Amino acid sequence: MVHLIFCFLSTLFIFVSLSHLRHSSAEIRRHFSGISHGSLPHHRHSYSASGSFCFNIPQSYEAVEPVDLDEFLMSQLCSGDAELMQELGEFPDDDLEVELVERECRTIRPSVPEEGVELDPHVRDCVQSYTQPWLVVSRRSQGYGWIAYAERTDANRVLQRQTFESDVEPDKQEQVEKSPSLPALCDDTTRTTLTCSDFNLRALQPDHRVESLLRFSSPEELDRFNLEARNSNRYGELFGLYPPIDEEDAVAIRPIPDCPKEHFGQRILVRCQTIKFEIEIEPLFATMALYDLKEKKKISENVHFDMNSDQMKGFLRSHTPHTDPSTLARSAIFSISYPSPDIYLVIRVWLSNGYRIKIILMQTDTTIFLISYPTGERLSDEDLFKFLADIKRSSGQRRVKIIPGFLRLEVSPVPETVPGCLCPELIPVKPVSEKNPRAVKEVLEFPSSEVYVPHNIYQNLLYVYPLRLNLTNRLTSARNITVKIQFMSGEDPSCAMPVIFGKSSGPEFLKEVYTPVTYHNRSPDFYDEIKIHLPARLTEKHHLLFTFYHISCQQKQNQTGSLETLIGYSWLPLLNNDRLQTGQQCLPIVLDKLPVNYSLHSPEKLPAQVPPVKWLENHKGLFNLELQAVSSVQTQDSHLERFCTLCHALEGKTIFPIRVGDEKISENMFEHELKLSIISLSSSGLEPLVLFLHQVLDKLFRLIMQPMVIAGQTANLAQIAFESVVSVVNSLHNSQELAKDHQGRNCLLATYLYFVFRLPDTQHEIHTSGTGGLMAHPESRYSTLTRATATTVGFMLLQSRIRSSSNPDIPAPQSPEDAEVNNILGKGLNLPGSRISAAGKVSNSSQSSSTRPTNRKLFHEELALQMVVSTGVCRENVYKYAWFFFELLVKSMSQHVSQLDKKAVSRRNRFSDRFKDDITTIVNVVTAEIGNILVKQQKELEQAEKVNISLAFFLYDLMSLMDRGLVFQLVKNYCNQMAAKSVSMSTLISMRLEFLRVLCSHEHYLNLSLFFSSPASAPASPSPSTSSQTSSLCSFQDHKIAAMFDLSQDFKQRHYLTGLLLTELSTALDMESEGGRVQQKAINATYSLLCAHDLDQRCSRPEVKAKIAALYLPLVGIIIDSINYLDFTVSDSRGGKGKSGGPEEDPDSITPINQSVAMAIAGNPFNTLARNALVSMASVTGKTSNMLTAETSRNLLMCFLWIIKNADQNLIQRWTVDVPSSQLSRLLELLAICISCFERLLDGKQSSDKVSTQALQKSQQAKARLEEALLGGIGARGEMMKRVGGNDRTLGQRENLRWRKDLTQWRQTNDRQDKSKAELDQEAIISGNLATETNLIVLDLLEMIVQAVPLADCKDNVVGGVLKVLLHSLTCNQSTTFLSHCFSTLRALIVKFGDLLFEEEAEQCADLCQKVLHYCSSCVDGNRSQACATLYLIMRYSYSSASNFSRVKMQVTMSLASLVGKSSDIHEEYLRRSFRTILAYAEEDTEMQSTQLPSQVDELLRNLNSILSDTVKMKEFQKDPEMLMDLMYRIAKGYQTSPDLRLTWLQNMAEKHNSRKCFTESAMCLVHAAALVAEYLSMLEDHKYLPVGSVTFQVSYYHDKDGVCSGRYFTESGLVGLLEQAAELFSNGGLYEAVNEVYKVIVPILEAHRDFRKLASTHDKLQRAFENIIQKGHKRMFGTYFRVGFYGCKFGDLDEQEFIYKEPGITHLPEISHRLENFYSQCFGDGVLEMIKDSTPVDRKKLNPSKAYIQITFVEPYFDDYEMKDRLTNFEKNFNLRRFMYTTPFTKSGRPRGELNEQYKRKTILTTMHAFPYIKTRINVIQKEEVMTIQRTPPTPMSKKTRELAEATHREKPDAVMLQMVLQGSVTATVNQGPLEVAQVFLNEIPADPKLFRHHNKLRLCFKEFILRCGQAVEKNKLLITPDQKEYQQEMKKNYNKLRENLRPMLERKIPELYKPIIKPRIENRDSFKRQSLRRTQDENS
Repeated sequence: MVHLIFCFLSTLFIFVSLSHLRHSSAEIRRHFSGISHGSLPHHRHSYSASGSFCFNIPQSYEAVEPVDLDEFLMSQLCSGDAELMQELGEFPDDDLEVELVERECRTIRPSVPEEGVELDPHVRDCVQSYTQPWLVVSRRSQGYGWIAYAERTDANRVLQRQTFESDVEPDKQEQVEKSPSLPALCDDTTRTTLTCSDFNLRALQPDHRVESLLRFSSPEELDRFNLEARNSNRYGELFGLYPPIDEEDAVAIRPIPDCPKEHFGQRILVRCQTIKFEIEIEPLFATMALYDLKEKKKISENVHFDMNSDQMKGFLRSHTPHTDPSTLARSAIFSISYPSPDIYLVIRVWLSNGYRIKIILMQTDTTIFLISYPTGERLSDEDLFKFLADIKRSSGQRRVKIIPGFLRLEVSPVPETVPGCLCPELIPVKPVSEKNPRAVKEVLEFPSSEVYVPHNIYQNLLYVYPLRLNLTNRLTSARNITVKIQFMSGEDPSCAMPVIFGKSSGPEFLKEVYTPVTYHNRSPDFYDEIKIHLPARLTEKHHLLFTFYHISCQQKQNQTGSLETLIGYSWLPLLNNDRLQTGQQCLPIVLDKLPVNYSLHSPEKLPAQVPPVKWLENHKGLFNLELQAVSSVQTQDSHLERFCTLCHALEGKTIFPIRVGDEKISENMFEHELKLSIISLSSSGLEPLVLFLHQVLDKLFRLIMQPMVIAGQTANLAQIAFESVVSVVNSLHNSQELAKDHQGRNCLLATYLYFVFRLPDTQHEIHTSGTGGLMAHPESRYSTLTRATATTVGFMLLQSRIRSSSNPDIPAPQSPEDAEVNNILGKGLNLPGSRISAAGKVSNSSQSSSTRPTNRKLFHEELALQMVVSTGVCRENVYKYAWFFFELLVKSMSQHVSQLDKKAVSRRNRFSDRFKDDITTIVNVVTAEIGNILVKQQKELEQAEKVNISLAFFLYDLMSLMDRGLVFQLVKNYCNQMAAKSVSMSTLISMRLEFLRVLCSHEHYLNLSLFFSSPASAPASPSPSTSSQTSSLCSFQDHKIAAMFDLSQDFKQRHYLTGLLLTELSTALDMESEGGRVQQKAINATYSLLCAHDLDQRCSRPEVKAKIAALYLPLVGIIIDSINYLDFTVSDSRGGKGKSGGPEEDPDSITPINQSVAMAIAGNPFNTLARNALVSMASVTGKTSNMLTAETSRNLLMCFLWIIKNADQNLIQRWTVDVPSSQLSRLLELLAICISCFERLLDGKQSSDKVSTQALQKSQQAKARLEEALLGGIGARGEMMKRVGGNDRTLGQRENLRWRKDLTQWRQTNDRQDKSKAELDQEAIISGNLATETNLIVLDLLEMIVQAVPLADCKDNVVGGVLKVLLHSLTCNQSTTFLSHCFSTLRALIVKFGDLLFEEEAEQCADLCQKVLHYCSSCVDGNRSQACATLYLIMRYSYSSASNFSRVKMQVTMSLASLVGKSSDIHEEYLRRSFRTILAYAEEDTEMQSTQLPSQVDELLRNLNSILSDTVKMKEFQKDPEMLMDLMYRIAKGYQTSPDLRLTWLQNMAEKHNSRKCFTESAMCLVHAAALVAEYLSMLEDHKYLPVGSVTFQVSYYHDKDGVCSGRYFTESGLVGLLEQAAELFSNGGLYEAVNEVYKVIVPILEAHRDFRKLASTHDKLQRAFENIIQKGHKRMFGTYFRVGFYGCKFGDLDEQEFIYKEPGITHLPEISHRLENFYSQCFGDGVLEMIKDSTPVDRKKLNPSKAYIQITFVEPYFDDYEMKDRLTNFEKNFNLRRFMYTTPFTKSGRPRGELNEQYKRKTILTTMHAFPYIKTRINVIQKEEVMTIQRTPPTPMSKKTRELAEATHREKPDAVMLQMVLQGSVTATVNQGPLEVAQVFLNEIPADPKLFRHHNKLRLCFKEFILRCGQAVEKNKLLITPDQKEYQQEMKKNYNKLRENLRPMLERKIPELYKPIIKPRIENRDSFKRQSLRRTQDENS
């Protein structure tokens, strides 16, 4: 992790001139308060050298004056509010918890020093630090709210699975799939489709009927019934169903640091199971340890073990007094802090005769080497590392001495619990096993690099390593040498202490150990590791004693006594100048006996003795050893030792002079030396500083609180100690090795503050009596700065300040200072005096207001004082790492508050006024610091953000401790101070938002926001009874309800934090920012807050949630106002997979016609194409910069829905009555958006997860459709376009799609792959419930709006708008639960507003009929049942109330026609069952039996049934689109007398064409539809600007005057809409010229309507069309045409019929052939169909009558010469085509081919019934003529190919695709027309007839040019290909070379007769070379 070191400009806020007197914090406070408490100007100014400029800030953005919270609570609380407040935990007395938490001890008892020993002060403090409990400050309710949200439980398991139609498979009918019955097509088309039915409905069984359909006596009863039904089984927590925000930085959650623990690296368990050698003659002993080859270091202590049998151990029993269980361990746990492949496990084995064996286990490949080293050879650690390096290099090939043996080890990770485990001090580790397993030892690690973890347990170990003894110059025969090692506490032999750890199979602790003997070696090396448990108190008498012996291996004759011969002694005192001796030592050896008091001196410095001491080799150092301490009490750092020693001298009873290291410190120098030691702390090493961090900080904090009185003079160390703390904090933050959390807090310091820090114990104030001693003050336990001492101390402090200004780190005073600070300082320059004197003048009243003793010094006050008056670098670092000092302040304040009597001391009086002033100053300075960084140091933005968060958390904590009114003032100061800075608006909002998010995450945020004191509170019951409704509505009359939904000044004052947050949100939504990051942050902050409330257990009661929702009512207004910025996504498969289960369309195929056709079919406003379907298809403008992303939009809408769900229903209802109609329209639009946003997609995922690509492309179109639908009418639409700036964002959306991968489905699918089936299933359940609940909330609100209608004036608009939203919800994929309630609401609407709906909302009724009819075909019984009931009610009310049954009949009929025409998979069996159910309703409706209704219904259903029968036929031809279109064409023609239905079927055809990407045919269908409309309009009235009926379109239509033309298209705007869609489709199909023709009809209508906005858009589209013609004119591929002939009686009426089929641009003959062959083979079965391969005329006599035949021929458009004069462009040659031509070769003998003079070709010209393009893609051939010509040579086709190649090669901007197409048809052609085939036919032989010589030669030359052009084209293609086409190019080159080689013989063969020499007559005087013929004469040749 990279840690950046942030440098503040040190001159920004230096409060003191470094060469003058400093200013007091009181002055600083005064000036700051003067600045920050004033009102903020509405313009911020930032001045530069070049001039001034200003940023405008909205006036509403200024933070208002907050209400005095505590005053409000005291004076204005009413009883009901108080109860609610207490329930939510209003700062209860025990809210603050300061508790002692017992440490978790790994071992059965803590490691502590031996009892009964008086410890040094430092050791005592360390032990106390390691054993005292943690002191943790917490707040009882802090687990609620935000944290509850962050750690929310999985409460979703109780959810019920919702049923969605898309998830239900329809029942498979047991029926044989019928093949298409072709003759059926040829039925008599004159039959009247509307009256004929071939299916008996009454034979069916009706579905279950809705019982309550006609039961209710009044609408109110019906509403009540519906409400109860909706409210049952609802899910309480809306946010529990919604995925939490995946935020990059969770700033609102301050991580709790990890509890301090012992450090462990990666732990492995090594079990030794066997060590065996071939020869077992004596016991074996082994040690194992880890070595790091890379670091050349031993990284663990030794573990001793043996595998000896009892028999072998018997040999040693006499030498082993007893065996402790801990020494029998054979397993060890190693810890590795820095794992590496260079770590080796080395096992050393000793034989009892001194033979050593090394066994090295290599970690990388677990190879085991058994290497023997006899006694005499050295293998020190250095040699071992060399050897390991050799092994690593040579992979074990090095030749070594081998002893055959066997070693088995088991290496594994350490399990959670290890029975019988012992820590390195041999204390059992928990849990202790009841059995007594063999011990497992934890091995102490010697890490290869520093480990920065503070000490946490008492540990005091010393490791002694004897290295070498050199006795080579000794004359005696001492050759078998051993060393006895003892730890002595005195000089008497009895003083040997049992503190040496034993080895294997022996005692646990020993008094002495011996080194192994090396045979016959005078300078032996030693490899022992002696581990010693050091006493806690070391004195100068403690020392290590070494005794050297020679061991006799065999006893000589006459020798008695011991085998040991004494050589000498040496020793090593453990303390040197009170410091533990470690490191390498070289000791001399004394002979004979030890001198008296030897232990007080080191052997090198032993004073002269009498008698003199005998030294071996003249006092030369002979014995080398090394000591290594592992201790948590010995600092082993000179700076730390000095600091600790001097600190402990302050405790009293110290006799001067004090000895520190080598020097002695007198009383006079004590203060100076102490200060030096404090300053030099920062010079200590980082590792020791970290290891003893807790003790160092504790001591420094104690010094801040502990004044010293030396000889009557007070020396205050507070400042210097504080500066040292700052220095330590800075060092730790700057270290790259130390971890930080995501808020930049050093983890070690955070842990210290949370667990370790407690208020310093200052019971001892230090005095000197002048007699050289320090003693406790006799009078009082505490000392503080009272008036009496203020002057003296103030003066001394001032002097020390002035002295410290010489510090070179503090910047020079002449540095330029910030203007703000100059202002602060300027006002106080003439006020010399100190902070202390100011402190001394605190008035008696303020002192007496606090109950604490006046003479007691408080840590938080002292700390705040030091922060305020700090200067220079210290001050910079204080604010740079402000989080540390803030948390320190908070913890000390918390401990202070916990000690107060809260009942006696009010919240206001907990802290002194001067402390509050200091806090105010600190907050203001930190805010100014943040602003300065933002203004001047943009690179330090991250630093500013961290300080900003720290400040926020500080105020967050203060709200639980201090007067909350004061904290709110601080918040206000912060907001206004930040706003005064000249920073960008987005940065400002971002910083303030982060700040507020933290404050709002407070557990008592709701109470702080006074949520219970809403000025117009709702009734207590969220669902009041009818009687209470009236009264509550009356109570609302007193207040302006709409004001509750506004972010007013009063609201901001009363609900302070909420007001600030909503202000930020509102401002963010209104501004533009790149990428919408600021808006996203603002919305996510609000969203997270509401989510926290929703999941907070304290807020679970409905009345509480209603109060909370009332707090956020202004958010509703903000969201409604921001509706233009919402991006949302809908699943765009309404007519496809979504409802019919058909295959999902390719995203590329999704084009505008899907929606527009749907709109046309049923008048559905939500399936219009663009923002205004009748105005504009699309606009060129892209996405606005402040559009929200789909995900952010959904988060905002979730907030809206939560408020609506939980707010008081009467309040919301009353608001909908009061709100202006324009606002109500926007609200309805918002509800429709909500429905789209939370629709459940078809794969069971939520659209609120990531969006599918297809849906993303359509989201903007969908939004436009909603706007169109909800606003209705041209005028309203125009107004809407004005309001949103006329932007259609479809284009920009599509452009962005490529890189907006975060919004596409791929990410989602990747996520899904990682999840189990159970998880996916659970997700599907949750998403289903979310979709249901969100839609039900919308339904609730719609019901509220409708029920308030009688109170409103504009009821028609309201009901219409509500109906639109309901219809839109039916368009989406909905659950059965929602649909049942939705249909109930629809039925209630019909009952209450039937007249209005059927009269005024004709179009909407058509929509309604279509949606309901759609659900009548549902495979879900419940959906079908509800839809049938609704449809019958529509019929009943239209008959009885509106007397408008004929219109409903037509609408239902049209709806069915559109439904069956559009859907490829309609379930007719379910639809018929629904018809039967409706019939049953009519028969069972007793009230209506006397009327005509039952018979009318019966007739209607029969008509519908007949349409269904046509549909069944259509289903048979789904796989043959041409046949399907023929059938639809006939059905459309069958509706000659019903223009509405005719139009509907034309639209259906357009839909089908569009789904196949036949855009041109789709456009033609719409043009025909437009002609139909034009004919109708011309019958109504004659306007010059309208087309002259259908004549303008060259289409004839007959209109029956009785035909109903009620659809929305039979208007001028409808005509324009159809033509615009046609133009768009022509454009998609590449027929840009046709676009112009269409607009020629549109433009006069627009001009007549003065619709200039539309005209601008139209001409813009025309411009694009013409530009496309210019750019793409030569590239367009229009269509390929084929003649298809059907032969055989199997085809019925198709027999001997010929058609021209139009196929897409580049369609090869095999493709269409394969398609038709597949389809008709399925129709007739295998072996029946045959494809005729050639194009010759078919002879019926030769055909098998039992088979069917199809002949397919490629044809080209044919034009006469006179036509070619008019058809100049590519378009003209491909439009309005009726004649086509193909050629067939033949000879008169009947063979297709023969000699050239026999060869003929037949041109066949076909004429079709209609011209292409038409509304169908196949048209009947009505005429055929043949022209026979003699076939000479074919240069014409070859010339054509050559010309095409030349054009494609030499174009200015080569088109790779076009070139490759031409080239492919030239060099890789394999069909008969291929160039090689032509050449072989016509060039293979020279013709016999001389007349054909020139034709032959012309063709040869043509081929020569052709092959040349091919070569050029191949080379050109090489330059154009992409890297992935290299193989394609190679293949092309290969084919070209092959063609060239095959043609070469034919091209090189010349006809000799054509090349005979021409003899030219000589002409005199014309022999110039220039004029000479190149054809030489014969004479010249000769």
